Amino acid sequence: MTFKTDQEAFWAGEFGTEYINRNIGDALLASNLNFFSRALARAGRINNCIEFGANIGMNMRALRILYPELDGHAIEINPQAAEKLAEVLPAANIYQQSILDFSPDRQWELTLIKGVLIHINPEWLVKVYDALYRSSSRYILLCEYYNPSPVAINYRGHTDRLFKRDFCGELLDRHADLQLVDYGFAYRRDPAFPQDDITWFLIEKRG
Repeated sequence: MTFKTDQEAFWAGEFGTEYINRNIGDALLASNLNFFSRALARAGRINNCIEFGANIGMNMRALRILYPELDGHAIEINPQAAEKLAEVLPAANIYQQSILDFSPDRQWELTLIKGVLIHINPEWLVKVYDALYRSSSRYILLCEYYNPSPVAINYRGHTDRLFKRDFCGELLDRHADLQLVDYGFAYRRDPAFPQDDITWFLIEKRG
């Protein structure tokens, strides 16, 4: 697999594989159940979705508990993560490729991205915004680190691997028929259901 950016190679390789073991377990599943029950409260029933950057499927596990009949699909760049993801979703529903190469051939009621835009090379964000938009027939749930202006942060000793900005604002500005429905914050020091200081935005496509 060839990549357009250093960030893609980073996550497809050894670092992305090591990430698997840091993000697994019942505690994370419980936190994700709490997270999605709040973030999607105003969306109603969701019948199908696609997740951009699903890793081993911890988000999808939670969603399939909340929506037992959910038809889930996912994009994942790391081959080892995609292999484990196939324990959660049918292999035919998994796109084992870079998000930057993904071109949707259908739409889903919910398009989800959580903790992934922060790792995309900023020069390619517009392409990802457009793929999120084209993939959604109704909702986009965007869950990332927020900052009012773009900033790069050192990530586990690596530079140019984590970026914060107003991803939601940029997406809304780019596509005029998108409207913000709800938003909130999940705190890493929550005593019951910690997340990773994520600000989430539920966006509806009303065109």
